[in-house]
Amino acid sequence: MSVSPSSSLEGTTEDANGESSVNSSPSNSQQHNDSCNIAPLTPSQSPKPTWRHPQSQPFSVVVAIDFGTTSSGYAFSFTRDPEAIHMMRRWEGGDPGVANQKTPTSLLLTPDGKFHSFGFTARDYYHDLDPEEAREWLYFEKFKMKIHSTSDLTMETELEAVNGKKLKALEVFAHALRFFKEHALQELKDQWPISLDAVRWVLTVPAIWKQPAKQFMREAAYLAGLVSPENPEQLLIALEPEAASIYCRKLRLHQLIDLSFKCLANGFGSESPLDSSFRQAREQLRRSRHSRTFLVESGMGELWSEMQAGDRYVVADCGGGTVDLTVHQIEQPQGTLKELYKASGGPYGAVGVDLAFEKLLCEIFSSDFIETFKAKRPAAWVDLTIAFEARKRTAAPNRANPLNISLPFSFIDFYKKYKGQTVETALKKSSVNFVKWSCQGMLRMTSEAMTELFQPTIKQIIQHIDDLIKKPEVKRITFLFLVGGFAESPVLQQAVQSAFGNICRVIIPQDVGLTILKGAVLFGLDPTIVRVRRSPLTYGVGVLNKYVEGKHPKDKLLVKEGKNWCTDIFDKFVSVDQSVALGEVVQRSYTPARLAQRKIIINIYCSLTDDVVYITDPGVRKCGTISLELSDPEESKFSPRKGRREIRASMQFGDTEIKVTAVDTATSKSVRATIDFLSN
Repeated sequence: MSVSPSSSLEGTTEDANGESSVNSSPSNSQQHNDSCNIAPLTPSQSPKPTWRHPQSQPFSVVVAIDFGTTSSGYAFSFTRDPEAIHMMRRWEGGDPGVANQKTPTSLLLTPDGKFHSFGFTARDYYHDLDPEEAREWLYFEKFKMKIHSTSDLTMETELEAVNGKKLKALEVFAHALRFFKEHALQELKDQWPISLDAVRWVLTVPAIWKQPAKQFMREAAYLAGLVSPENPEQLLIALEPEAASIYCRKLRLHQLIDLSFKCLANGFGSESPLDSSFRQAREQLRRSRHSRTFLVESGMGELWSEMQAGDRYVVADCGGGTVDLTVHQIEQPQGTLKELYKASGGPYGAVGVDLAFEKLLCEIFSSDFIETFKAKRPAAWVDLTIAFEARKRTAAPNRANPLNISLPFSFIDFYKKYKGQTVETALKKSSVNFVKWSCQGMLRMTSEAMTELFQPTIKQIIQHIDDLIKKPEVKRITFLFLVGGFAESPVLQQAVQSAFGNICRVIIPQDVGLTILKGAVLFGLDPTIVRVRRSPLTYGVGVLNKYVEGKHPKDKLLVKEGKNWCTDIFDKFVSVDQSVALGEVVQRSYTPARLAQRKIIINIYCSLTDDVVYITDPGVRKCGTISLELSDPEESKFSPRKGRREIRASMQFGDTEIKVTAVDTATSKSVRATIDFLSN
């Protein structure tokens, strides 16, 4: 809905003399000054931050969906038995030697855009299609990264399938979430009669995602029918490293692999101690996969019982697409968590290794061939990526024997037709010496070459962790927890241990790839467990203030009814990296521009820095709108003679999402408020 400045909500701010005014937050002051329709308001004393205790709702079960870049899954727990976390049923299909308590984040739609399948089923069906037929089907994989990388994410953002066809991203995500909803509900019904209203859903997202991306996942969940927009509290957004932290605090010592302890105790004199710990981690992981139900401590685990007041730790969530870092401190004796530094990270996930492999193929076979092969033989390209994924998972430090990667027959055949020479000839002519041709139709790669593919991504991860722990706010780190699917890689484990083992204890949960999923269930059972978070940005709105000659720039001057106002003032709600307790509410008072106005809008601005003065300052951008619906003033006790109508807006920043409520002070009625980060 496009709204003119005259129908905007106007923020108020008081000057030193107690005078206050409002501004419709124009995007260009000089263009809008004449139509601001400003009305001054002297609000009541702005209240101090208050705390709201979250209302508990009678959910019978919590279902968490870990929607990952490369693989996804769900788990659940009944509120009557919160110590038991149940994993999803084993998925059909799967790769030999690879855990299938998650399924690939792969979606297959029919040529006319209808849902066909998800996960292993989608991947295998697409792989088996005739090459010509496959070009008509819409196959999506690793599409979660698009949400992270799109700077102007909206409801209209599109995703490109492997065949080049485009579809709204919201529909793609909704198809995937609907699949998980139906899969989970069927399993729940098999165990216990349950209604949809009795389920609390939890969706995981990277902590470094901005608010538009978090809202996007919520909108996709609404479209998928997980919950209704009228009951938003039924869906929680869980931050991935935070979920991992919540689960790790429950672990007992035998459920943890302490790489630092083993290395410090045994030394680096030979390769066996470190390799032994990696083998132990893999063996415990293998055993855990045979169980579908995990029991967690009713209190805190043994490791946390040893912690002293003030001890802090880093959780490094290394997933398929991103690496997400969070710094937590446990508050004794209650055991709640306090975030010490805003979440940080970047696109340094396991996908980076896949891209390095693709770059290697381009060096050997040429970029133009690889791009053409992907377009003409999309299913065969998927087959090749599957073969590489299997070998990637077996890469380990000090591995002696080479790794063989199967080339699809269609790759070998298509290359000969396209280039007029064999794959073997291409390898012989290539300057890449560490990849040879095997007569069995395989690329034979030395273990050193495979490890080298990891290095660009791992260097970025190490650098980011190093930058974080050197910050003044992040010191005296006791533990570094390595979690996420990529953390299963012994190559990454050894690199992190080598870099930070002398600073803190590097610890890996035995079920490292499922840590986030289990923690998300625990978060759904008790969302109050993280008591203090850090604001990732500075948030505020545009207001007017009394114009001061010599202090305010002349292009901000607005003359209205004989008074001089300064427009575009940034009225701050919360500062970047500010500690905000769960339930803490920041309030501001506003007034409608017209007395009979039924709908009012305020624009929200954000910045990465705290030194913001005007909404037109560099780096300040509009990040959302709050839409407020008002009751008819004629139906209320409000009298225009008593003064301008006051709307008191409350923003709650301490949760994983910004929540907004508002009260019409004239009627004491709550006003419905929605915050929208996806509007252009």
